[in-house]
Amino acid sequence: MSLTIKLEIKQNVLCIRLSGELDHHTADELREKVSAAIERNNIQHIILNLDQLSFMDSSGLGVILGRYKQIKQVHGEMVVCAISPAIQRLFDMSGLFKIISLEPTENSALQRLGVA
Repeated sequence: MSLTIKLEIKQNVLCIRLSGELDHHTADELREKVSAAIERNNIQHIILNLDQLSFMDSSGLGVILGRYKQIKQVHGEMVVCAISPAIQRLFDMSGLFKIISLEPTENSALQRLGVA
């Protein structure tokens, strides 16, 4: 299975919707697309919608952490939403929820960032 990446910009927020598998085969594509979108569009915040993500490994965690650091440089925030129990467990074990907020839906994530 592959990874489908959908990017949408709402004001200064980059909404990233992932479906499929985020692993060492697909991590570079995500890194390149998101980094380019952040730089081109003056992005301040990121919402990561993982509703359709079926698998993620440490490469995926690395990409997410890298984009978190990139958005922190512009004093922005990253919010994860619509996460499955398996992926949520991976975030919990890695400690990412200590630095990245979790919201139940994309709308609540947008509201948290003051965009909705």
